[in-house]
This record gives sequence, structure tokens and C-alpha cells, in this order.
Amino acid sequence: MDCYEERIEAARLALSRADRVIIGAGAGLSAAAGLDYSGPRFTDNFADFIEKYGLSDMYSASFYPFGTPEELWAHWARHIEVNRFAQPATPLYRELLDLVQGREYFVITTNVESQFAKAGFPDDRIFEVQGNYAYLQCAKACHDKLYYNEELIARMLASTRDCSIPHDLVPVCPVCGGNMDVNLRHNEHFVQDKAWHAASERYECFMAKARESRLVMLELGVGFNTPGIIRYPFENLAYRNKHSRLIRLNRDEPLGFAETLKETIPFDEEMGKVLRDFSQGNVLTAN
Repeated sequence: MDCYEERIEAARLALSRADRVIIGAGAGLSAAAGLDYSGPRFTDNFADFIEKYGLSDMYSASFYPFGTPEELWAHWARHIEVNRFAQPATPLYRELLDLVQGREYFVITTNVESQFAKAGFPDDRIFEVQGNYAYLQCAKACHDKLYYNEELIARMLASTRDCSIPHDLVPVCPVCGGNMDVNLRHNEHFVQDKAWHAASERYECFMAKARESRLVMLELGVGFNTPGIIRYPFENLAYRNKHSRLIRLNRDEPLGFAETLKETIPFDEEMGKVLRDFSQGNVLTAN
């Protein structure tokens, strides 16, 4: 990788010339924004669950085999509140909006805590591929309706005792009477409702127009858990559209395929600093 200043200047130039900007965001962006799933943010909010179950972090805790539905939903209520409802927009997401304001842009993200919407990104420019903490679905996907859960989560939190909620607060599918689940893509029953499909169509429309244009793909914290959603498609487009530039911010895996090295501007430096440095010098004034 070239020196930092040279890469910053290359990214500024690419952004200034871009007809369109597609933001692809993964877990690394939220981690850089301070939404850590371990450390003090975990221990401060889940001390009782840690003591009772020996949990080690928020991510692995979401797969813990709780013994009863009452315990499971007490944990999910805490998890959803901490990461979705109690968490305001972070400065990093706001800075990202400032970076692309006034441009033709779109967001595709595997993150599920709605930080883009909270920061002010319009809903019709966001595609949350993997779901959203704020919604419940039938666990077996017997129908494709989603249920906004903020009021129910608040009731669960207020009623939690010894890491458990009352039985009458355990959500039940109103159609089949079975279990409910958080609308997250973790098995084959993930519900893609009308809003999901509409967002997918808007994304595909944006990308169809972008394939022949001067495009910047701003890839932020995307690893290899689900590379087929953002990372590989961005690589493929960089390979096929030689007018495009892939600006990849990734602490651990900034480099891509050998075939797209000339189209890639990689950064493994601290994400907030890099984004702020992009913005210096009126970077987004189009030529």
C-alpha cells in the first residue's frame, strides 16, 4: 500500500469525480463508531446475565441456549434496547452522511441497528439486507409481516426479574400461534417483507445505472462473514467497470483481488480519521 497521504489524495480525487457513490457497510463500521459488542459496553449493560450465564460478549450471547423463552426474551430485550433503541446516532455515521450529502448515493448494509436512518440518511436510500433489531417475525416465517417491537421491548425491560420476563410477555405468532423471532438473517426462515423487496429493487436500480458511470464504492468494515452481499459484488464491479474506484476501509483485510488492485484504494488506518481526512479540501465538489 502507498503512503497514507497519497491514498487520501487518490480517494479525494475519485470522490470528486464520481457520478455516484455506493456505500457498503459491515460490522466494522459500527465497531469503529463505538458500538462494540464486548468490553465495557457489554459488561456495563449485561452484568446480571454475565454473572448468571457466564456470557462473554454480545455477539456470542445472541446464540446462547437459554433454558426458557422467558430467559431468552429477557436477554433479547436488553440486547435490542442497548443496540437499537437506547443508542443515538453516532458521530461517525453523521460524518459519513456529511461526506456524501448532495451526491447521488445509496447504502447497502449488513448492520441491523438502524444507525444510517438515525444519522439522517433517507429511508429510500438504505437497504438493510440482514434485517433490523426493531422488528419481530414468525420464527417459522408462516407469513411475511413484520412487527415493530419498541413498546413490547420496553414492557419486557420493565418486567425483567432475575434475567427473566413474565410468561405473558413472551411473543407469540398471531397467525400460527408459534414462536416469534427477531427479524435477523440467521436461518432459512428470515422474512423478507414488501419493504425489504422494495429496498432491494431500489438498490438494483441504482447499481444498474452505476455500472457504466464513474462510480465510487465506499466499503466500510466489510469482512468475510457474508462476503457475497457486499465485498465480492464490489470486487466484481471494480473489475468490470474500469471507471470505478473501490475505496476499502478495513482494519484487518484492506486488500482485495489482484485483478482489481489498480481500482482499489485500501486503508487499514482508524476509520474515523480516514473519513474525516476525505472531507478536507472540499472533496465532494464535482468537476
